[in-house]
Amino acid sequence: MGRATRRVTHAGGAGRTGLGRLIELTAVHSAGDALVTLALAGTLLFGLPVDEARGQVALYLLITMAPFAFVAPFVGPALDRLRSGRRFVMAGTLIARGLLCWGMAAAVQHNDVVALFPAAFAVLVLSKAFNVSRAAIMPSVLPAEIPLVTANSRVGLAALVAAGVAAPLSIGLSALIGPDWVLRIAMAVFIAAGVFAVRLPRHVDAPDAEPPAPDGRGRWRTMLNLGPVVGEAMRANAALRVFSGFLLLFMLFLVQEGHLPGLDPKITLALLAAAAGLGAVFGTAVGSWFRSHAPHVIVLTTLGAATVVATVTGLTFGLVAALIVALAGAVAQSLAKVALDAIVQREIMEEVRSSTFGVSEALLQIAWVFGGLLGLGLSLLPDGTPGLLTMAVGLGGTLVLLLVRRVRRTRAGEREPRRGQAVAVPDVVPEPPQAVPEREKPTGREPRRHPVSPDAVTEPGPVAPDPSRDGHTRPLPNPTWAGNE
Repeated sequence: MGRATRRVTHAGGAGRTGLGRLIELTAVHSAGDALVTLALAGTLLFGLPVDEARGQVALYLLITMAPFAFVAPFVGPALDRLRSGRRFVMAGTLIARGLLCWGMAAAVQHNDVVALFPAAFAVLVLSKAFNVSRAAIMPSVLPAEIPLVTANSRVGLAALVAAGVAAPLSIGLSALIGPDWVLRIAMAVFIAAGVFAVRLPRHVDAPDAEPPAPDGRGRWRTMLNLGPVVGEAMRANAALRVFSGFLLLFMLFLVQEGHLPGLDPKITLALLAAAAGLGAVFGTAVGSWFRSHAPHVIVLTTLGAATVVATVTGLTFGLVAALIVALAGAVAQSLAKVALDAIVQREIMEEVRSSTFGVSEALLQIAWVFGGLLGLGLSLLPDGTPGLLTMAVGLGGTLVLLLVRRVRRTRAGEREPRRGQAVAVPDVVPEPPQAVPEREKPTGREPRRHPVSPDAVTEPGPVAPDPSRDGHTRPLPNPTWAGNE
């Protein structure tokens, strides 16, 4: 089994560049996250009455929003400045989470909520820090044979498979030995993953970033203005993430309150979970088959497809429609996410890539929390049609807005440089034309050639601003100013 897995993860040159090791590390990390998530969910959410769980879920969603508001302004820029030790940063996040899992196990065993929530907060922050670092180093381990969308899909697919294997193990172990021991097992998994992180190839480390501009505004401008292409992909993904969070809690409480008849509630929940999991795997697998150089087309296409599915299932709501929309929502979210990662990795230069991924993770998680809260509110209605039609209107409005902006930008011929992207500099700077005196003007057809003097002095060329370096400048190529040609 190990040799077969290694052949899959190292295919297409991935073993030569280090992408295979990164895929395996992400799989172990995802398995540990699944163990922690289900251990805490079994403690804090399931087993409560529906009315009581609704308030607990709302509180949990608000708490999960805080780590991602923390990631964007602090963790991303910090990771940008520590690029020379990315392997050790990733290993540190994993080992620290292992130690926190040991502390959370004691808190769960003694029902110590005061100690449990800060530890869970830290685990979420460190998990997102790992994801940001992993996404930022992807271009450095990318083989020439594999495009970015395919590489991101391989990583996501490995994470989903590992989580799918770990999830039932976590549920079974929680029933047999208790969630506190599941957290202790997760500690061992994270520490092992930390050892694997150190063994990543050394070329994933890059020189540390230069200090920010003296005014301190360059990096903040970068985080708030990522350019039209990246901004468009983030808005589309945010809309799909709202849809995903809405579907999860909306369907959960509709089933628990008996508003989705047809089967036993436990069987219905199992079918919905299976449809969502299958959709996530299918969407990520489809992304691995794409060899597209236009991932923004994938993002807009998935947003349009999600709008159509939400409209149709809302008008024909029932058990079959619920299964279809759960499947389609998961496919759209996973496929659009791998395309967004490819856009950021392609459009944003390395100096601010971690900051950009921090902004992306924060925006998407806040959107998911907003969708979950919206699903909690609309699940109070006795029918699912109003909720799904509301989401269809929101998705369709976002799609129309993005298309209108794209058309306007195309018609206006917008060519502004994207934030964080290097501006191409020509290899040779043409010499400005010089006036030729009357006595030296050629009289025949052949132009007069002025040989370059051997005493010509090479002077440094002009200095051009480079918007990708937050206001810093870099010298242009040094031309030789000699002769009249």
